[in-house]
Amino acid sequence: MKYIVLLLVFCFSLSVFAQAGVYIRESKNTDGTKMKWTLTLNDDGVFLYHFYRNIEGVGNPEENFYGKGTWKAENNVISLTTNKETDLDDMHTMNFSNSKARYTTKSPRDTSDKVLKTSLRFYESDIFHIKGLELFKE
Repeated sequence: MKYIVLLLVFCFSLSVFAQAGVYIRESKNTDGTKMKWTLTLNDDGVFLYHFYRNIEGVGNPEENFYGKGTWKAENNVISLTTNKETDLDDMHTMNFSNSKARYTTKSPRDTSDKVLKTSLRFYESDIFHIKGLELFKE
């Protein structure tokens, strides 16, 4: 019985580590504006978010937005939460509470040559520009 419990705990920890990593999306608009989203999911359940935007034009301003908090995985859903007392400060201003993303990867049973990048797609968030965002694992 001890071995079965140990095996179940081991399998669960492997599934959590599968989602951990760095997820990125970069784009450049036709007007020259560069944007980069980075989400880092650490093995210890902590996440870091960075959004960078370089707007072409007058003054050429660069903008950076940061967020942090904790994450947990249930099946293929990643839930992000931000503690208002400990995670929000002058630098980390984005509150990711109530944000959920779907983890997508190629099934190990799929033996086809089809290429499917591992990704996270946000389907629920109180942050308007996060909903629908898809980030790809490095």
